[in-house]
Amino acid sequence: MPASTRHHRALAVFVHCLGILAAVPALPAAAPEAAAAPRPPAATPQPTASAPRPPAATPGPPAGAPRPTDVPPPPPATVGPAVTRPPVAMAARVTEPTPPSAPPAMAPPTRAPASAPPQPVTVAVATESSPAPRYRIQVRNVSGSTLDTTVRQELPPGSTTTAISGGGRSTPANGSATEVTWRLRLPAHSTTTLGTALAATAPGQPLTAPTCAFTSDGSRPYDCATATWQAAAAPAAEVTEAPAWRRYPVLLAGLAVLLLVSAAVFWVWRRRRRGRRVTAAALATGGGAGDGRGTIYPRPAAPSPVRRRRTPPVWMLVGAAVVVLAGVVGTAGWTATRQVAAIDTQKQPTSGAWMGTGVTGSLGVPLRESAFEFTVYRMTCGAPGTAGKADGGPPAPVNGRRCEATVGVRNVTADHQLWHSELQRAYLPGGRWVSTDESATRMANLGRDVFANPMAAGTRMVLPLVFTVDGRDPPEQLELRSGVFSAGVRVHMP
Repeated sequence: MPASTRHHRALAVFVHCLGILAAVPALPAAAPEAAAAPRPPAATPQPTASAPRPPAATPGPPAGAPRPTDVPPPPPATVGPAVTRPPVAMAARVTEPTPPSAPPAMAPPTRAPASAPPQPVTVAVATESSPAPRYRIQVRNVSGSTLDTTVRQELPPGSTTTAISGGGRSTPANGSATEVTWRLRLPAHSTTTLGTALAATAPGQPLTAPTCAFTSDGSRPYDCATATWQAAAAPAAEVTEAPAWRRYPVLLAGLAVLLLVSAAVFWVWRRRRRGRRVTAAALATGGGAGDGRGTIYPRPAAPSPVRRRRTPPVWMLVGAAVVVLAGVVGTAGWTATRQVAAIDTQKQPTSGAWMGTGVTGSLGVPLRESAFEFTVYRMTCGAPGTAGKADGGPPAPVNGRRCEATVGVRNVTADHQLWHSELQRAYLPGGRWVSTDESATRMANLGRDVFANPMAAGTRMVLPLVFTVDGRDPPEQLELRSGVFSAGVRVHMP
């Protein structure tokens, strides 16, 4: 046999073997009839088939007879093939591999929404109808035990108190603000009413006074509320819009039209006057009896002079153009001035990636953005250099201090909403800002991470947010927002 033929046959055999090996995994594991037949119920094998017979059933020598030592022990009883075949087949059926079942269709675990724990003390603030600002505060203990609490009311900057009920004291706070403090002992299921009165202010000026109830040491807020007193302003004189004929654009347009009409009338009158003069001159030079000719001979036709088309004078065109241009420029300038004056320079941009409208307010005023309603009730800062290292947090600056803001957060949407500590900022003089100190905020909330779980729909929480700042100047603004693309709110500090 030639060498090339042997090589071809060896290669064909090798390829044929590879094809058989590749087709073996694709063969069905069992016959279709066996796969379609139902499996028999699992039967417990008989003792004779699954285990050797007990020694009592094996015949032995009679009692008392000596057993020879040279005789080997009898071999263990063996079961015939007819007896062992069914168990083997059963074992094969039991050990037959089954395809893995699909995992159950279930949603991935989600974080449970956070809900504010019920507070034992609640606060309500209302204003009274009076010429001077007056506030009525109701502190209620809804628990079944007696509680010691500290109530603080932040007064507007520059205001002075004229009356304080319930043993409260007026003390200066940060900056030019003043606060009124009460130390109360509330019996179980009781309500205590407090009141403050301020000096009269200018009519029409609103005054907001937020009030919070804290624990006995004043470190953790129970609840907060706010109210804005608005003086009854004098009725403003009814402002009527000027009639159309007294508005500047209408007057300018009317003057321009009047000048154009006057110029057109003057030009038409002058043209007609010149036409009449030319006609009279032609009739006067048409011939008479002293021209030396009889009337029976026709007069030779004289060529008529070529007359140029009369056009308005240049001074009239220039004057009309100047008047029209002045009217257009005046109208455009007046319209542009009105539109520029109507632009609000304090309003944040709401187009592009921002969601909602940016809102700016003062302490104690509820400010609403796209998802949350924020209310800053109080802001206190420690002395410089008193900010120590919080548990699990980075080291504080050498001259740093912590500023704690008591903030009320309400979810105004119908869904759970997340908010993040990095998006809550305190702005310092010069445009610098710092985010929330997570470790210090967790300590102020008794170890609870207020940013870990989303807020449930319609819930409200009052909690402290801590900011670690450096320097002697306190924050000028607080910026609070629910999401990255939310316009957020800005609160000016007094």
